[in-house]
Amino acid sequence: MENKHDKGISRREFLRRLGAGAAVTAVAAAAGCDPKNNFVTGDRSAQGEVPTDKMTYRTNPKTGEKVSLLGYGCMRWPTVAGRSAREDGNDIDQEMVNRLVDYAIEHGVNYFDTSPAYCRGFSERATGIALSRHPRDKYFIATKLSNFSPDTWSREASISMYRRSFRELQVDRIDYLLLHGVGMGAGSRNGMEAFEERYIKNGVLDFLLAEREAGRIGNLGFSYHGDIEVFDRLLAEHDKYHWDFVQIQLNYVDWKHAKEVNTRNTDAEYLYNELASRGIPSVIMEPLLGGRLSNVHDHIAAKLKQRKPEASVASWAFRFAGSEPLVLTVLSGMTYMEHLQDNLRTYSPLEELTDDDKAFLEETAQAMLRYPTIPCNDCKYCMPCPYGLDIPGILLHFNKCINEGRMPSSSQDAGYRKARKAFLVGYDRSVPRLRQADRCIACNQCKPHCPQNIDIPRQMQRIDKFVEDLKQGREF
Repeated sequence: MENKHDKGISRREFLRRLGAGAAVTAVAAAAGCDPKNNFVTGDRSAQGEVPTDKMTYRTNPKTGEKVSLLGYGCMRWPTVAGRSAREDGNDIDQEMVNRLVDYAIEHGVNYFDTSPAYCRGFSERATGIALSRHPRDKYFIATKLSNFSPDTWSREASISMYRRSFRELQVDRIDYLLLHGVGMGAGSRNGMEAFEERYIKNGVLDFLLAEREAGRIGNLGFSYHGDIEVFDRLLAEHDKYHWDFVQIQLNYVDWKHAKEVNTRNTDAEYLYNELASRGIPSVIMEPLLGGRLSNVHDHIAAKLKQRKPEASVASWAFRFAGSEPLVLTVLSGMTYMEHLQDNLRTYSPLEELTDDDKAFLEETAQAMLRYPTIPCNDCKYCMPCPYGLDIPGILLHFNKCINEGRMPSSSQDAGYRKARKAFLVGYDRSVPRLRQADRCIACNQCKPHCPQNIDIPRQMQRIDKFVEDLKQGREF
């Protein structure tokens, strides 16, 4: 039926933006997170020694604590199958988690960020086991009140989640506690309504303020996603809550162009400056924009490597995030030792960006915006899909093929057959058949949960149409 698939931009416009008419190089569509074929490693990685005593630290203005500029995001711990627990249903590889934590601490990392929601609910436990093997003064623990579901909005359920974090992390004090996902809607509730029910009407925020006063919480803040009215309200009420820190999404694309890649979030420049004007430190999430700033299009990667050959592609994004003076720490979800080592090189010590560097990255951001990727950060807040779709897997495969310059174009072009086969084979390898885009019925249950405000059903239909056209060998 004509209305089954929403085409989004026209096929002609899609191919025009991709440079249709040029030969497409067909590359095998590798799936998964093999560290030998990872966006941080390979020919895009940095080389050389990893210093043990040169980590850059920032001072917490409230406590005077020295916090490592590199923060360990614990949402992607490795599994026994050698993949990220964010994508893999296998058990967490505790031995490898211990090794990563040991190496991080040995090289100066002291901020570890987790959540009851990460790694299918097992991140706090794995993090607690690894960290408890070290003296308590060697690390700061950040975790969150991740009461996303209305089932957890009651005072009793929220406080139970909070207290469980202490048991899982094996501590009697949470150094940095966040209200998780402030600004996100839920069901029919917008961001403000969800915030009121999660934290205000049930008295949970008053409870947490009392816990901070009692010393069981060292620093209280929130992570911002979505509705700017909630962010502005909480800062307007700073004299009431005295936020110790706020976690925001910041990278060199979102700095000025957030509204161009998603319609809900506000530019990171505004968020950071609003916090800085009040002296509130920022904790940075998504410095790589869900991996897209390390898995950039080949010609963009070449320009980054040409400007600084010894540095990784990812390091440019981390340097950008760390160069603002009121950034307390920059989080990275590091599954493999290669990830950790690359980021340690970047921040040991940090080489702050010059004005010329910042202008260069702004040009890079504008170049990236010319490619029609979908702004998925692989947060998985859209999951699980009631119809079994692997929504992030579908979007990430589509983006990966665009960034690597191997999207099939016109059947008149050289290399079309190989590129077509590579896309379809790679799609089947990345996403099981029964979890692909053709299963979407546009129920819209996923849309309110997306911090990037992606119209997910529309994108599923767009990708399904593209795949069907490839299978049928239709002309574009």
